[in-house]
Amino acid sequence: MKQTETSSAIRNVSATEPEVLKKVAGAETPFKWWGPTPEEARKIMVNKPKSLHDKRTTIKEAVAKRVKDGMSLGIGGFVNTRPPVAIIHEIIRHGAKDLTLCFQSNSICPELLAGAMLLYPDHVSIKRVELAWWGYEVIGIAPLLRYLNSKGMILMDDYTNYGMSARFKAAAMGIEFIPTRDHGGSDMELTNRGIMVKSPFSGKNTYLVPACYPDLGILHVSAADMYGNCRIFGAHCTCPEIAMASTYTIVTAEQIISNENIRTYPNLTEIPYSAVDAVIEQRFGCHPGNSYGFHWFDMEHILMFRSASDEFRKTGKSDKLKKYYEEYIFGCETYDDFLSKLPYKTLKKLRDMDGGQPVILS
Repeated sequence: MKQTETSSAIRNVSATEPEVLKKVAGAETPFKWWGPTPEEARKIMVNKPKSLHDKRTTIKEAVAKRVKDGMSLGIGGFVNTRPPVAIIHEIIRHGAKDLTLCFQSNSICPELLAGAMLLYPDHVSIKRVELAWWGYEVIGIAPLLRYLNSKGMILMDDYTNYGMSARFKAAAMGIEFIPTRDHGGSDMELTNRGIMVKSPFSGKNTYLVPACYPDLGILHVSAADMYGNCRIFGAHCTCPEIAMASTYTIVTAEQIISNENIRTYPNLTEIPYSAVDAVIEQRFGCHPGNSYGFHWFDMEHILMFRSASDEFRKTGKSDKLKKYYEEYIFGCETYDDFLSKLPYKTLKKLRDMDGGQPVILS
């Protein structure tokens, strides 16, 4: 396929994959959803029980019940802010193959899954990624993403930050696509499965991005009650949209609070209980990321993991990376076991570095 045949050629994605082709020489190929179709997602959501019932459980039980091979996994948080690391640890221990990852911007969560794929390919694997950004920002780019992409080991569907947020928003609204003002007229038209159309109202070019419906959303929030009503302090990071877009959602929270408190301040509820299927109180559940009002991010831990990852990318040596997984993930039965390996002084320092940002919990 020549680049001049269509402006919809896709970089980072094999042109022989029929599921990722868009318009070619005026002919349309059928769009294939990388998660449930809008109709399938709506059917599941409509049929779920809406009554108030206690959804508290353990991470192990929630992952065992919901995580399946071949599923689409919606990852909440933004880069190093509230990434759902505790759930990712358990998914790696549980095992899941041929995953589709979808997120706005993230860092250590997809990198942890990528490392597990490279070290234990028969236990964990990633097939496709729908994203805006995968990296550590000021700390550096993601070595394992570079490795997987350069080796052609994953398919990538690349949007802007706004574009991925809009995709989750469209799914939260129950629709198939949503128009955006960005992407058009730039290289972004070449990297994703959106499409340029003429607006039926103005006649101007309008870029449509497909909705993103994950099979399972995983989030870490500031606080939640036992029914799944969630509060998020600081940046929301598209988490409400991911929860509403996903057919099922698992949430870890820094603290479980009473439903009476939720009802006292109903305007603070960012995710309603009806969008949540399991809730777990897990302090530091996004470590080494940060959680506004609770703790800052652990720069030293991130640099340690990234250094081992980069050594693997550059040299192929896996000793340090494998040691990390054996000590911090497979060497732990629970996430609390992982936290117990971190010095108390480190956790105290992270709490202090947050600076006591204001949160309402009672």
